Amino acid sequence: MPKGTTLSGGPLVRLRAALPAALHIVRAGEAPTAALALGALMLITAFLAAAFPRGVDAYETRGVRAALSDVPPDQRTVQITAGRTDTTPRSHTPAVLDRQDAALRSQFTAPLRISPADAAHGVRTTAPLPSHDPGLARPDGVDPRFSLYAVSGLARHTAVAQGRLPRPAAPGSPTREAAVTVATARALHLRPGSPLHVGGLALRISGLLTPHAPEGPYWAVDPLVTTPALVSEGTPPQKLWQAGLLLAPEDGPALLSTKGQPERFWRYPLDTGALTAGDAPLLQNRVRSLQRGPGLARLRGVVGPGGLADSAVDGLLDGFARTRDAVAPVVAVAACGIGTVAGVVVLMTGGLAAARRHRELALLRARGASLPGLVGRLAAETATVALPAAGAGYALAVVLVPGERLLTPLLAAAAAGLLGTLALPLRAAAAHRRTRPDVRADLVGGRPSRRRTVVELTVLVLAVAAVLALRRRGTGSGGVDVLVSAAPVLVAVIAALLLMRLYPLPLRLAARPAARTRGLSGFLALARAGRAPAAGLPLLALLVALTTASFGGSVLAGVADARDRAALAAVGADARLTADKPLPRALLSSLTAVPGVQDAVPLRLSTQPADDNGPPLYLVIADADAYARLARATGLGAFDATELADPGGDHPLPALVSAGVRTRFGDAPMVLQPEFGQLVVRPALVRRDTPAQPGGDFVVVDARGVARLHPDTYADPATGPSVVLLAGRSLDPTALRGTIRTHTPAALPTRLALRSTTRAQYADSPLQQGAERLYTAAVAAGAGFALLALLLSLLQTAPERARLLTGLRAIGLPAAQGRRLLVLEALPQALLAALGGTLTGAATLRLLGPGTDLTPLALPTTSGPTGTAPVPLHPDPASLLLPATAVLLLSLATALLQSLIGQRRTQHTERRKEAPTRKEAPN
Repeated sequence: MPKGTTLSGGPLVRLRAALPAALHIVRAGEAPTAALALGALMLITAFLAAAFPRGVDAYETRGVRAALSDVPPDQRTVQITAGRTDTTPRSHTPAVLDRQDAALRSQFTAPLRISPADAAHGVRTTAPLPSHDPGLARPDGVDPRFSLYAVSGLARHTAVAQGRLPRPAAPGSPTREAAVTVATARALHLRPGSPLHVGGLALRISGLLTPHAPEGPYWAVDPLVTTPALVSEGTPPQKLWQAGLLLAPEDGPALLSTKGQPERFWRYPLDTGALTAGDAPLLQNRVRSLQRGPGLARLRGVVGPGGLADSAVDGLLDGFARTRDAVAPVVAVAACGIGTVAGVVVLMTGGLAAARRHRELALLRARGASLPGLVGRLAAETATVALPAAGAGYALAVVLVPGERLLTPLLAAAAAGLLGTLALPLRAAAAHRRTRPDVRADLVGGRPSRRRTVVELTVLVLAVAAVLALRRRGTGSGGVDVLVSAAPVLVAVIAALLLMRLYPLPLRLAARPAARTRGLSGFLALARAGRAPAAGLPLLALLVALTTASFGGSVLAGVADARDRAALAAVGADARLTADKPLPRALLSSLTAVPGVQDAVPLRLSTQPADDNGPPLYLVIADADAYARLARATGLGAFDATELADPGGDHPLPALVSAGVRTRFGDAPMVLQPEFGQLVVRPALVRRDTPAQPGGDFVVVDARGVARLHPDTYADPATGPSVVLLAGRSLDPTALRGTIRTHTPAALPTRLALRSTTRAQYADSPLQQGAERLYTAAVAAGAGFALLALLLSLLQTAPERARLLTGLRAIGLPAAQGRRLLVLEALPQALLAALGGTLTGAATLRLLGPGTDLTPLALPTTSGPTGTAPVPLHPDPASLLLPATAVLLLSLATALLQSLIGQRRTQHTERRKEAPTRKEAPN
């Protein structure tokens, strides 16, 4: 550079401006292992942050589609009717109805989409009309009644079995054609050409039709069109047929001449194939608008002032929203836990990098580098790795995880990338805020500052508020409350702060007796544990992860237990065989030979009317010994069989009764009237449940006492057992069904209910399955981040431990004592994390359990005998102990592995030093 040239202009200025960025990239490339580790961590963290909201979208979308598609077609159809009082024939012609149909369809815009192929419109009678024609089926001599339909699209949805489709009546012709389905013709004794007179109209059957997809939306709204119904009316009840007749659309105006109260109708089945969870609120608003809002006004502008819209979609979406709002708070607890652990791990990574570069950064500060300049330089270095990795994680989540939202996952991944970018600069800024000599911050010797005390008290207040809010409102109040969702995390934070304050005390107490022992390992390990820096972030990460794992494991265990109990209450045993008539004796004797069946208890179950006009009583007659054995095996009202022993004579039979029977009738004997005679029973035992009848009021008596009182009628095969309860967790359903088919007459229908099948039905909701899978994934990810936090904390002290081993080896410390020293040094903090995590998890479950309702996650909205009883959260021992034990074992195993690696490195160094000496020995 020529003399006097400065860096104040031209290309030199641009070179100087580009130099820091180039240096940042070069500096990041100097430590490829650290850069790759940071990139991998940010990729995983950003992927999880973006995948979580998309996963929620995915299972909520499956849930809303199932809520609308797993119901009969008439419940997901919008029905529009108009004009029962409109007697203008012109408004009932096909041309007018077609124009109105086109105008109505234009109002169905996304997300209110319809299935055009299954839509229908026309004219129908709403009041059934009798027919007095001879030859029609009359079970009790009552004339059948018909509903008339002039509907569009008939040719597309039927196949002609006999005859032809109805044709429009010729001008001036008094007779019109009508078609019926094959089922209607068979029941009413109709055939092509049969004359009918209905409501003053002369009709002739033109053909018999076979509907395409009779359970589809085109036919399911009016089931009488496809299948006639045999109904009972009057006193005494008399049976009569009701059916539908299909006319040509052009004959719709003719229905005005009848007394069937004709009306115009339009039916639009919804298309749920493209519906998403985000569309559900707007779809519900559109449906409500059609029923009682601006949409209804536009609808009446098309069909007339009498137009009305009706649909069950509004109620179905309400049910979905209630279940989603009840499940969301439980899932949000897992999201808050894994988010906290992931954030702590990212901060720990920045702290580890700051500790590794402590001397470099201290030297820069000593040479005059400003704190903002240092922070900017470090941020630029980490940004070259963290931000591209976060972007890749977001892209991976968008590709791999189905979902609709893009902005929320993008913001979550960007937040993860920003935290990864700023973790090292902020940690370095805190450590090098002032240029002064390093002061060792011992765990035992350190004293908490006032600022830390204020922060701890603030967190304590938030934690108490969160716990009180959760216990008062619960998770079933609907919607996600951030404070309530963060309650387990806040409790874990308080526990970590408390343990950090209490941890030095046992170290001081244990160091005194260790100083008087002969061995070196114990005293040195405790001294080094006390001189270690306060491990706030690692302990916080472990406690939050262990608390989240304990909470999540208890949630999953509670869900599984609730489904098991609900299935057992619904079936009464592992399998239940029921028939309307007594079962064959050959079948009863062969059931015990079915593979996997451990016990088979036949019983008689009958319903007895109550004298107090209350609910009926369920009388259960079974062998007391076998029934008591089954009750103990199932856990449903276990009792001692000897308490039901027959006292003999004219004494009432002792009975096992429900609490409701005891409350209603007291302890006095009661008279029952089964089909074989009178029974006098007295309550001897009271239980809440019993296998034969888990719900309702029941009375259980011993079959031997009944047989003694009624030896003739009770032994009659016509009054034999009609119910068999089977016990056996490993029973073979296929073999059981085969045995039932072999030993049961074809005329005797039977019903087999399996506990396993019933339990699976409680978990078939996509909303529940998706939330459960997402919760399991969150707990697993939280456990992975916790293990990573443990490894990072051990890596941070690994260089210092390696130097210690080398020094102790140089002064003659045996290798076994070196390994023992490192294990004993890691033991206090490992015990602190494991024991603290277990106690914190147990305390969290005790505090938050009463406010956590697992019913929406565990069971459907209607769960049979279990009703709507809430499913509380209880501590699960395995979820409390297994994660803490894994942390303890992993910590000790890592310390042991580190000592072995250090020992091998020391031996390798000693061999290299001894090698020249061996070569010079011959001289």
